[in-house]
Amino acid sequence: MAQTEPALYGGWQSERSGFMGNLSGLGFVLIASAAVIAMVPIYTRSWGGAVVALPVAGGLLVLAYGRVLGLSADEWIVLAVRHQIAVATNRNLFFSGLFAPRTKDGSQPMDLPGRLARLHLLEAPDGLGGKIGIMHNPVDNTYTAICRVSFPGLALIDTEKQNARVKGWAAFLRSHCKEDGSITRISVHQRSLPDDGAALRGWTERHTSPDAPAAAVQALEELMEGAGPAATTRETYLSITLSSARARLFIKGAGGGQIGAAAVLVREINAMAGSLSSAGLQVIEWLTPRGVAQVIRTAFDPEAQLALSARTTAADDPGWQGAAKGVAPELAGPAATETVWGLYKHDGAWTVSYQVRGFPQSEVYATFLQPLLRPRSNARRSLTLVYEPIGPAKARQELAREKTKREATRALRSKTGRAESEDERREAMTARAQDVARASGQGVLRLTALIAVTVTDLEQLETACAELQADASSAGLEVRRVWGAQDDAFTIAALPLGQGLPDRRVGI
Repeated sequence: MAQTEPALYGGWQSERSGFMGNLSGLGFVLIASAAVIAMVPIYTRSWGGAVVALPVAGGLLVLAYGRVLGLSADEWIVLAVRHQIAVATNRNLFFSGLFAPRTKDGSQPMDLPGRLARLHLLEAPDGLGGKIGIMHNPVDNTYTAICRVSFPGLALIDTEKQNARVKGWAAFLRSHCKEDGSITRISVHQRSLPDDGAALRGWTERHTSPDAPAAAVQALEELMEGAGPAATTRETYLSITLSSARARLFIKGAGGGQIGAAAVLVREINAMAGSLSSAGLQVIEWLTPRGVAQVIRTAFDPEAQLALSARTTAADDPGWQGAAKGVAPELAGPAATETVWGLYKHDGAWTVSYQVRGFPQSEVYATFLQPLLRPRSNARRSLTLVYEPIGPAKARQELAREKTKREATRALRSKTGRAESEDERREAMTARAQDVARASGQGVLRLTALIAVTVTDLEQLETACAELQADASSAGLEVRRVWGAQDDAFTIAALPLGQGLPDRRVGI
């Protein structure tokens, strides 16, 4: 009997979102200005004017086409200007705690920095007698539920089961690529952080017999003190985001407003149980409002992880009479943050976020992202994958637009006599293969990935960043530091709140 071969995956295609080809709107203006300036001396027949005009035109072309760290000069200018305006107006600083706003009755609402300030944490029944926390974004008019999941992993199972689980996850994503789909975003977030051993110690204390030999108890305590803190734990979260604009009819039928939207979202997530199980994912719990607040708090203040983990473990004891699990929503946010050009400072930690700018060009195994979450004693890492399902009609339009752009670029290149590179040829083949797969019934999704590395010792930051970049290279990924927007990147990379892909840029 032939052994099943592990499946290979590939075919990721980058979006072409420029005004013309890969040029942004500002880049196109620079090219047009360079052409006009270069033509002026010709029409005026002024050699003196040519001495001035040609260097200026050349400088504009460099600004439009020149690239540093993957960004063109005009993109760097936009980032720098935006960052300097934020610094000049103190919008890069955030203070809460004593400075937090208060309501008329004296209570303190949830206070979060930057783009998170717009979010509201709601509470809704989960249909099983419990409560579930839902993040409401009134600007985008979306509702997000977050669950903590566990999975057996792929590396240690046989190939047949590995392929089946990946196909199950693909089927789950494909099921949301429909015209009337109300789910607008699916996010997977995983954290890798040093384990303080609190859960291990709590379990051991509850299961140690009172008449156990003193020597055995002492040996066990010494083992936990040495091995517990050296271990690494992983937390995995799945976020489901509902668009109220897409689900307006269902929301109206469920009573309308926030209550109706929450009811529709709960109905959607309950219907996902079978699909998630087929993909090998076990939902441990849908986070309550206090659970969501704890996830936010531990991302902004990693040092709080120790106390909160110990309290969560102790709360599992039936006789526990202390504080409940989680964190009060009004205490979820940080005390202070500061956004620097290439760094985000929050409470007692520093975070650098990276965007995955390129996935592997060659076909890879399903475990190719594993190096990114290797255990590190000096830093914690967070990885977020954001999927945006696209309906069949819109997918047809998007892929047709991509195909037209690429064919127009190839035709222009052929007219100018420039040889086509192998990379450009493979991109065209990938675009055609995706269109064929779509026509045969496959789903199309937008996908982005962000990675964050967080340290509590500033001297360890550059070392942790270098290790992350090396691991990303081992995974075949091309990553780029999110210069000038570290605060926005943190909200996606380090938090499982369903924040994600911006709107596709067309004509800007």
